Amino acid sequence: MVKIKKQKLRKWLCSILCAGLFISQPCFIYAEEENSQAEATPTPIPHTEYYKEKADTDSLTGWPEAPKIEGQSAILLDMQTGSVLYSKNADKKLYPASITKIMTTLLACENLKLEDKLVMSEAAAYGIETGSSSIYADTGEEFTVEQALMAVMLESANEVSLAVAEKTSGSVKKFVELMNKRARELGCTGTHFNNPNGLPDKNHFTTAADMAKIADAAWHNPLFRKFSTRILYEIPPTNKFGETRYFLNHHKMMEGRDYAYEGVMGGKTGYTDDAGSTLVTYAKRGEMRLVAVVMNSINGAYADTAQLLDYGFNNFQKVSMKVNTNTVMRRNLPCEKYLLKNCGNDMAFYYPHQIYVTVPKGFTSDMMTLKRTTLESAVGMPVILNEYYYEDHLVGKGVQYEKELLSELLLSPSL
Repeated sequence: MVKIKKQKLRKWLCSILCAGLFISQPCFIYAEEENSQAEATPTPIPHTEYYKEKADTDSLTGWPEAPKIEGQSAILLDMQTGSVLYSKNADKKLYPASITKIMTTLLACENLKLEDKLVMSEAAAYGIETGSSSIYADTGEEFTVEQALMAVMLESANEVSLAVAEKTSGSVKKFVELMNKRARELGCTGTHFNNPNGLPDKNHFTTAADMAKIADAAWHNPLFRKFSTRILYEIPPTNKFGETRYFLNHHKMMEGRDYAYEGVMGGKTGYTDDAGSTLVTYAKRGEMRLVAVVMNSINGAYADTAQLLDYGFNNFQKVSMKVNTNTVMRRNLPCEKYLLKNCGNDMAFYYPHQIYVTVPKGFTSDMMTLKRTTLESAVGMPVILNEYYYEDHLVGKGVQYEKELLSELLLSPSL
């Protein structure tokens, strides 16, 4: 019964759009966010119950006073330094809705080839509730991975998200396990995913702080940026659908859209009745690259995001910590000098580039404190992590790498 209704709806929508709304144009097949949220208005009245709540960052001495926003939770992060410029209830666990698809797309970019074929299973094609965001992909319909991810990020296609999960991990269940594993690797402590699309589930939640970590990691994947910044995309007729599909990015702060904001590069929208409006936005001006996350707002969270971006771009600056990029010697532990190639008492470290912090305008480098930690890299060699703080608030970080290779003893095939 569900199949029949879905097929009829797809054909009816296509015929209406092609015959009336887009005469002499290829057929557009796209849906609004889950549960069809209302059109946004720039200034919600009355204000939400969260409007009067102060930002957590207002407690920092000399920090610029933060704007009031409608959202229950939000964060503004400088993606180049890791500095949190604004946070409000950023560790509160909330439903993410479709911003979940940032993680789904990142994992696909990390594990799949864009030219690979993806075939819709029946479980994926008809595994979502009627009326949720979809491109009406049918059982057996073939897409490339690139086409599928465009559908996921631009049109928020829930059924295609299921298909991407199956393609990546063999099953949705195994993909969800991968989502949670990757979240832990990124340092997320308040996140548990239970599906790849963000449809309502009491066991599917995250925090604004965790979502910023995921969004930041995704942005640093060049393949992901291909999907998060695209405004318009088309899929030609497939083996199951005879019209060209045109996808328009739902993010209305992108260039040419209703709430266009100078510097917005892309992002992901989300909405369910339980989650409210959620929004992730990437933006740049000059040397600053920011990501804003707003959760459980109203009216699309565009007004909230614009205020956060204004706050970040107008009140903050990058400051060089003026580190010495020459070799820095570190005294080895007694056991290390036998394992490392130089076999001495000291080991050579260096900074690959200058380290910057992002702080309020007028702040200087001598106002920061340094916390230094020795970590182990993927190949077993130590790496020094240098984190800079202002009043226990992280404002920037960098690493020093050991120049020498592991000893030939450790690299020996006999071991």
